[in-house]
Amino acid sequence: LNLCSYPHPMISSRRSSSPTTHNAVYAIPPSPSLLTQQNSLRFAVLGAGFAGLSVVWHLFKQSPKELNLKIDIYDEVGIGGAASGISGGLLHPYSPKVKPLWEAAQCWKETIKLLRIAEEASLSNDCKIEDMKAFVVNKRGILRPAMDMKNVTKLNDNAGNCLSCCRVERLNNEEAQGLLPGVLLPFNTAFFMPEALNINPQHYLEALFRACENLVKESSSQDFGEKQLSLHQKSVHGLSEFEGEYDAVIICLGAKANTLPEISGRLPLRTCRGVILNLEPPDITRCYPEHGPSILSDAWIAVESSRSLNVGSTWEWKSINSSPDVSIDEASKARHELLPKASTIYPEIKDWVFTGAKAGLRAMPPLTPLGSLPLLGCINDFIGRNHSCKYWLFGGLGSRGLLYHGWLGNLTAHAALSCNEEVIPSELTSWKNINPKF
Repeated sequence: LNLCSYPHPMISSRRSSSPTTHNAVYAIPPSPSLLTQQNSLRFAVLGAGFAGLSVVWHLFKQSPKELNLKIDIYDEVGIGGAASGISGGLLHPYSPKVKPLWEAAQCWKETIKLLRIAEEASLSNDCKIEDMKAFVVNKRGILRPAMDMKNVTKLNDNAGNCLSCCRVERLNNEEAQGLLPGVLLPFNTAFFMPEALNINPQHYLEALFRACENLVKESSSQDFGEKQLSLHQKSVHGLSEFEGEYDAVIICLGAKANTLPEISGRLPLRTCRGVILNLEPPDITRCYPEHGPSILSDAWIAVESSRSLNVGSTWEWKSINSSPDVSIDEASKARHELLPKASTIYPEIKDWVFTGAKAGLRAMPPLTPLGSLPLLGCINDFIGRNHSCKYWLFGGLGSRGLLYHGWLGNLTAHAALSCNEEVIPSELTSWKNINPKF
């Protein structure tokens, strides 16, 4: 499958905004490798979601062939068991106003690379994980309707500066109906991203972990340094557990990073619990249009298949509930909040049947002039005291983990292997100057 270049099956020539590039691309500069002067290294990666598995892949990929490298992943619920695995899986490089996010083109490029790598692993002959091949659900694109006149003007202006890697096309109601019969555009305008993807995040993460295992096997079969990868399904209660055992510890725990006593309450992160609904059609004669796109609006609709839709998401700020389980009462509240919003754009969804709900706890980063940027960097000075190993943070992905995890995982791995925080753009380490207010 070609994840980067494909036409949408329902798209012909339409009005398309002129693609432009956005921001300068950061090159990863060469740096003196202090750690890799050793013969062997042992790293701990805390978390097996988007951030953690991206870091693991890039650590193995970037490490010198002659280096003995052992990586232990710690996650109490396993691969994709937390917020990453239950996310909507909508991949695009834009803000809700269709403005390219910070370094969007670079982030898109690196995430597409990881998707290809995971896809290759999922298609390998020895892959035994059931239904692994379906993690790229559909290349349907994503439709963003305009919800008010002010919204129309702003979206239209921003769409004129869309990225060449993920185009934005303006559609009127007739054109949108051709793409998704039954869709309703309140202001006769929507913006369509034909290259945007809808990923099954759990299957993708399982495939990416498989790719990491394959990379270890490939490296170990050659006459080079030994590579080892282990997954430990256990809780982490503090960074002190790793002192003296590892050369570096990389914290990729999302909202649970705040449960570590060494950094609890000191990170400028806000937690937010989100509930996602799953719906199925009321009978066998009804289904979502075969090539119909996912929808981004006040509530989003992510297409799992023509007979399965996910609708999200609620926003419960300051929640500390990280359980994926949703109570009857919480599910009922989510249905009353989300379904009216979703039916404004796709009225037929009112007839669909609720089949279940899941939830995740996001770690939302602070807002900066460049947007809400994740938190990266070495935290040895931040947590105080002398330590025998380096501690690194890769967190605050918020609701954009799928877009950010590829490139920022690459940067984090490079920084950890080289013991050099300067390879990370200063925009991602400036959070250390922020005093948390929550």
